[in-house]
Amino acid sequence: MAEKTAAQKRAQKAYMEKFAVARVRMEHDQYDRVQAHAEAHNESVNGFINRAIREAMERDSGVLGPSEGRREGNEGGVPNE
Repeated sequence: MAEKTAAQKRAQKAYMEKFAVARVRMEHDQYDRVQAHAEAHNESVNGFINRAIREAMERDSGVLGPSEGRREGNEGGVPNE
């Protein structure tokens, strides 16, 4: 493959600077299932994970967040006593 030109390198750097990177750790078998699911839906693993996060956040939009009296792991958003 040919070396990228300086302009291509600058363009790629500018593009990548738009994004934050979040690393997700999972066991290999879980990753294999995620990858198979993404492929079955014509998505990349990254695209599937972003869609899953977006859909979960939309579903949870009516649930209290941790700063609103909800501790992590408390299902249903009912404030802890």
